[in-house]
Formats: sequence, C-alpha cells, structure tokens
Amino acid sequence: MLVLQLIDNYILKKKFRIVNSKNWQKFGLEFLSIFIAVISAFSLNSWNENRISTHSELKILSEIKNSLKIDEHDFKQNIQGNTLSLKADAMFRDLLKGKEINQDSVAFYYTALFRDYIPIVNRSAYESLKANNLKTIENDSLRIQIISLYDYYYTIIESLEFEVPEMNSYSNYFARINQFIYPFMEFDANDDLKGIHGISTLSVAEKQEILSFLWRIRNNRKFKLGRYRLILKEMEKLELNIEKELLK
Repeated sequence: MLVLQLIDNYILKKKFRIVNSKNWQKFGLEFLSIFIAVISAFSLNSWNENRISTHSELKILSEIKNSLKIDEHDFKQNIQGNTLSLKADAMFRDLLKGKEINQDSVAFYYTALFRDYIPIVNRSAYESLKANNLKTIENDSLRIQIISLYDYYYTIIESLEFEVPEMNSYSNYFARINQFIYPFMEFDANDDLKGIHGISTLSVAEKQEILSFLWRIRNNRKFKLGRYRLILKEMEKLELNIEKELLK
C-alpha cells in the first residue's frame, strides 16, 4: 500500500509535465529510481522488524529456560520433603506397634510428618511472553508446550497445595493426632522434644483413629509426588526443546 501510494503521488505530480514534454525516457528513469528506493526501504524495514522479533523470541526463550531451572530445583526440593515425610509416617507406625526407634530423630520426624511443601513458581518470563504476544514464539508446537506447562501442569500442583483443603496435612491432622500423642512426649531442660515413649499402649480404637489419619496423609503425599514427577518430566521436555530452538 505504501509503495502504491508513493507511486500514485509521483504520477500525479509529473502527469502534466509528461503530457506536455513527452519526455517518457526521463520519466521512466525517475519512476524506476523511486520504485527501487521505496522497495529497498520497505525491505530494510521488514528485515529490521524480523531481526527485532527474532531477538525478542530468543531473549524470552532464554528467560523461560532459566526460570525452568529455578522451578525444577524448587520442585525437586518438595519431592525430597514429601519423601522425608513418608519416612516420618513409617516411623510413627513403628512407634504405634511398639518397635524401637532412634529417639534422637523423633522431634525432626514429628515435624516432618505434618509439614506441607509449597511450590514457588517463577512466572515472570511467561508473563513477559504473554504481554509481548504469545506468537512471539514462532514454533507452534513449542509455543503450545510452554502454554501447557504454565497454564495446565503448574496450575495442577498449585491447586493441590493451595486450593484443595484435604491436602493440607498440618491444619487437618496435627491437632487431631497430637491430642493422642502429647501425654507420651518427653522434653529436655530447654523444653525441646527429645522422645516419644509408650504410644503403643494406646487403645485399639485410638490406634485405629491415628492410623486412619496417617493413611490419609500418606495417600495425599503419594498423589502429590506423582504430580510433581509428572510435571518434572514435562519441564525437562520443554527445556530440551527450548535448547534446540536456541541452537538453530
């Protein structure tokens, strides 16, 4: 449109001179010069826009890749935490059965038994991409993969930790289990927990109630661990595909 408009303006300005002078050769050369200049300017502008777009795409992809590494570290920490909490669950089951355990670690495991592990997702690079235009990522499959990770997979784990009440181990189960266990707790001179003795003497009904709570906590943790591992696989796939795109 720009080229045609410039050419039309030129013809209008020269029309009278052409009709009167009949200097067709001169007009042709001038017209060709202007046409070449306009096309060159248009091509240069288009090339510059493409260059800027490519630079923006690579910059955002690099930022997303760095964000993935941070999120990956955080998620792996949460996997380790939930795995530790499952060990604490096994230890308390042993206590209920009257088995001997290492009392030096009982306080640590009692804390881990109810601890919740919150995912901290770094969304800044993805939000930057959305603000800039999702189509900045020209590779359709890569763009869809990025959207899927942030808007679907990340949402799953955030919903489990923040929005699903039954997944909250501390608020749901600490007080209920602690009411059975605190009479058997032993504290040192600094009022720090140093041992739990004799809970195997609880009644069958009391043990059953505690076990029902532990069963629920354990199942919830196993479910969350499955989701974390699934998301980590998706993150690794995306990171690999971004690396390939950056190396092109």
